[in-house]
Amino acid sequence: MLIIHQQITRGGDLNGAELRLIKKKITGLLTDSKVMDCYDYPQYWDLAFRDSTREEANFVDAVSLKFLRGRARRIFEPGCGGGRLVVELARRGYDVTAIDLSQPAISYLKKRLRRNQLDANVRAADMLEFTCHPPVDIAINTVNTFRHLLTESQALTHLKLVASGLKKGGFYILGFHLLPPDAALEDRECWTQKHAGISVHMTLDAFHANRRKRTETLRFRMQVKGGQTTREFTTDYQMRIYTAAQVKTLFSKAPQFELVEVYDFFYDIDEPQPLDDRLGDAVFLLRRV
Repeated sequence: MLIIHQQITRGGDLNGAELRLIKKKITGLLTDSKVMDCYDYPQYWDLAFRDSTREEANFVDAVSLKFLRGRARRIFEPGCGGGRLVVELARRGYDVTAIDLSQPAISYLKKRLRRNQLDANVRAADMLEFTCHPPVDIAINTVNTFRHLLTESQALTHLKLVASGLKKGGFYILGFHLLPPDAALEDRECWTQKHAGISVHMTLDAFHANRRKRTETLRFRMQVKGGQTTREFTTDYQMRIYTAAQVKTLFSKAPQFELVEVYDFFYDIDEPQPLDDRLGDAVFLLRRV
């Protein structure tokens, strides 16, 4: 079992009002004993994953420059969560549309946009039931959100819906982990993010993988510390498993797209990767045909 631990401490994109709100919520949750869905607490979730935000936004810029002559203006993010990427892209001047199934996440994102005096079109919607109009130049969905779609039918439905909201020649940046045939079926990753007296320690366990059914369980455990208070959140999510060959099969059944390039989670536009069983963290660049 692979165990990775890293601790990151750096400044970031949360303003003072946002930090005060997070601290207030930490204190308020101390008396809450209900089972909680990690996705319904985007103020902590986005803090845990914030280190990827600039890399993802830079990659959107790079795709626009390399493949669209720098002309991308409209961006769509299905499964946006608390909107860390939405906020960053809006800051860069993009016209952003985004959806997420979690109403708490969308409510948090709307407040954050107002606090930062930014505009974006965000709403609660399912990745399997949405429309995106007018058409956009680039859609982006990274960090495994796509793997919540547990059947091939659901995956193809989602791809068709995204394609219907993309301009011809536009791109879908789709990122998720692969499970190569020789990879261990259990895994653990741990990391900590700290900012302005708030600490979020995330433990991610992958287990109960079944290659025949093509499912595994991801358990997210968030430990949130602010001042003298500590709160833990634990949620299990069922995810679909993909090998490189299974991804190729899926894309072959989505005629709305052609696979242009494959990258890893370093998001280096000049370093495409082969789509084979050596690849674990994959970012697929799909062009709308």
